[in-house]
Amino acid sequence: MKLGLGLYRHMLTRENYRFARQAGATHLVIHLVDYFKGGGHSAKDNQPTGTDRGWGLAGDPDRLWTLDELLDIRRNAEAEGLKIEAIENFDPAHWHDILLDGPKRLQHIENVKTIIRRLGEAGIPVMGYNFSLAGVAGRVSGPFARGAAMSVGMDGPLDTPMPNGMVWNMVFDPNAPAGVVPTISPDELWRRLERFLAEVLPVAESSGVKLALHPDDPPMPMVRAQPRLVYQPQLYQRVIDLNASPANTLEFCLGTLAEMTEGTVYEAVEKYSRQVRLGYVHFRNITGKVPFYKETFVDDGDIDMIRVLQILKRTGFDGVLIPDHTPQMACEAPWHAGMAYAMGYMKAAMQALDIK
Repeated sequence: MKLGLGLYRHMLTRENYRFARQAGATHLVIHLVDYFKGGGHSAKDNQPTGTDRGWGLAGDPDRLWTLDELLDIRRNAEAEGLKIEAIENFDPAHWHDILLDGPKRLQHIENVKTIIRRLGEAGIPVMGYNFSLAGVAGRVSGPFARGAAMSVGMDGPLDTPMPNGMVWNMVFDPNAPAGVVPTISPDELWRRLERFLAEVLPVAESSGVKLALHPDDPPMPMVRAQPRLVYQPQLYQRVIDLNASPANTLEFCLGTLAEMTEGTVYEAVEKYSRQVRLGYVHFRNITGKVPFYKETFVDDGDIDMIRVLQILKRTGFDGVLIPDHTPQMACEAPWHAGMAYAMGYMKAAMQALDIK
């Protein structure tokens, strides 16, 4: 197993690469979507929460991530002793009509194929994604964690429909006509995912790239009047069964799995790790279940994180663990302090269990 750190686009700097190495990381999971472009959210070095209009504006629909850009990021990270393990999340501007089954769907399928090929050429082995219309929506921030540390959570369902021009909790068309995105059925959403996988997984395989699907966060059957895919642990099996490609893997978020109302996170880790389907792991902790939960420090939630590591070791997982999120600590660098705490815990736990 390898210790990694996740960095947002604006954090891809030499200083943060060195911070990652100093905290014990050997790998990075990076975000190239700018979640902080407009809209209302928390501080730029914290995770976004947003408003009814989501996190903000999606990127440039006519500009895909270039091979030169990916290679430059890889070289800069490697110069500081780090490997890029994954990119997390497609930009809604590049694939919104795959999710919405809209008129640009074929163009957006080609966008995704191009991005995957470029990842392969750049030597980046995993592309994380979340196949969801509403995306990560409905979370609130507050002093929820130990010592009144700022964290995020959920305080009830979010039923407000999405306005036209919005998907995946971001605005891709600020000039869209008035109205809301029509509700679709769960079966239709599964049909869209199955079609997507059938079209892009062969490209992923030939490019040496794995796709890794994040479970729905928050994991509820409906959010913003739209259905969700993986809101219970057993639904990940349906994703695996849709397509037998070895490139069809899971972005395995422990916090989201623990928020679910059925099963246990330990059963889920055992089941999917044994199938060799874990792309990489979000190693974070929570208290509560949807629609009322809070994110906690890694050692202070409902999940026995040591037990999870023991299962991962026993089942032969050899991929990357990242903290994903963590509460903010009361100091001049709240994100860095919170992440350093989480990384130190993870490093020590892995050493104590003789995980290499």
